[in-house]
Amino acid sequence: MRTIDWATGTAGLDAGGPDTAGVAGFDAAGWIELVDQTALPGELRILRIGTVAELVAAIRSLAVRGAPALGVAGAFGVALAARQFAGDPAGLAAAVHEIETARPTAVNLARGARRAAALLPAGAHAVLREAYAVRDEEIASSEAMAVRGADLVSDLCGTRPRLLTHCNTGGLCTVTVGTALGVVGELHRRGALAGVIASETRPLLQGARLTAWELARWGVDFRVAVDSAGPFLMARGEVDAVILGADRICANGDVINKIGTYAHALGARRAGLPFLVVAPESTVDPDTPDGAAVDIEDRGAAEVTTLSDAVNPAFDVTPHDLVTAIVTDRRVIRLDRGERP
Repeated sequence: MRTIDWATGTAGLDAGGPDTAGVAGFDAAGWIELVDQTALPGELRILRIGTVAELVAAIRSLAVRGAPALGVAGAFGVALAARQFAGDPAGLAAAVHEIETARPTAVNLARGARRAAALLPAGAHAVLREAYAVRDEEIASSEAMAVRGADLVSDLCGTRPRLLTHCNTGGLCTVTVGTALGVVGELHRRGALAGVIASETRPLLQGARLTAWELARWGVDFRVAVDSAGPFLMARGEVDAVILGADRICANGDVINKIGTYAHALGARRAGLPFLVVAPESTVDPDTPDGAAVDIEDRGAAEVTTLSDAVNPAFDVTPHDLVTAIVTDRRVIRLDRGERP
């Protein structure tokens, strides 16, 4: 269970429940609190962010990651900038731009920052209220997606399905509950889940480190598999559906998500399995027509190897015709029936 002291912005974590939060709050002293995801699973470390430069560094290092969490961090970052650069309009504008562009692929970061920045003329307190509104909406969104997604999985797969997931989509990447992993948690709560295969998600192992850590805390039966094993496990009949999140959903339904998603989508199509994307409405980007229009972040060679040059795209594009359905907090979009976001 997660608790937040609204007076101070401090947050408490314990070992129970599918709601470990990625971003907590903002206090009168002017810091943002978030879980340092680079320290997991070895240490549950809470970062206190006091400057825009510290926040941008946390975003770029993946100390905070996941599209919904980035949107919340972006909104709180603008509230932080409003205090840090009070009386310095040029410095404030530069800080907001730096927050918006800290990572390019997920639409939520820039959207959250811009939404908070729109309140700057009303003052720092108005900006902070808007940041909390962004956060609270993400909490409600996660709860709605968990229920709607669990209902859809049960409809498509029957009782006690075996699910494969990729990257990390739990409370760490949102505020509480999660997106796709929130659905997993809801199915587990209902006693309607046989187990989960979590792909490692190379090169930074968000699946093996973060998803495995969250599933273990919830008491979910799971196994970790190398990314390339996913399609084979599907073909062998060990998976009933693939469920994962998205960093951006284009107007035509193309899904931008962690590198390796496309391969799982191809494997699911070959095996005749549902391929389900769970993401909040804030991830749907009607201004981006398709995946070809998205700036795919390259994280550089160092994350892969220090011995030779490497290419390290952080995300890939899964064409909409490989996606069975997209689940958001407001609706189920059946792409397999011709529906579009």
